[in-house]
Amino acid sequence: MNIKPNRRVPLAAAALLAGALLLTACGSGGGHDAHNAAPAATAATPAVSGKAYNAADVAFAQGMIPHHRQALEMAELATTRAASPEVKQLAAAIRAAQDPEIATMSGWLTGWGEQVPQPGAAGAHAGHGGVAGMMTEAELASLKDATGAAFDTAFLKLMVAHHTGAVEMAKAEQGKGGYAPAKELAGAVISGQSAEIEQMNKLLR
Repeated sequence: MNIKPNRRVPLAAAALLAGALLLTACGSGGGHDAHNAAPAATAATPAVSGKAYNAADVAFAQGMIPHHRQALEMAELATTRAASPEVKQLAAAIRAAQDPEIATMSGWLTGWGEQVPQPGAAGAHAGHGGVAGMMTEAELASLKDATGAAFDTAFLKLMVAHHTGAVEMAKAEQGKGGYAPAKELAGAVISGQSAEIEQMNKLLR
């Protein structure tokens, strides 16, 4: 008796082999997609966790550090030249708030590999009266020469302008910055210095 070859067996094996190859291809494709998705999630993490920073954050820190330093210089003058206890108390509050903020912002810049403004450097706002509220050298010299009630009036007027500039810088940081701690510090500057502006205007009246 002649036995005819069963052609269904090779066909079935071929079908199984093709299915296995298809599953393998799908499996490796899925792994490739998952692998590609991982970097995107990792890249988004810094922004979510507040670790990301941008050029606005750097500009804020580099501008605010010399701005704060000038405020500290003005506040230091008040300790020996002011006549009003309220002015002396205000100057002490300015020193207590802004000195630690300088250290904080300097730490950020160092961590980012950016330049920290050196003490004595007035920054981009130096010598331009009215820009960000920074005093000119002539205004600072005039304040140093004043004492008593004359000093109090000059100090309050100049510090109102100085604080107003800081608030403007802080609002710009909140609008354009990307580093959450810097935006939080900017919020503290806005609330704290706005309250001090109101206090100083009352003293001037």
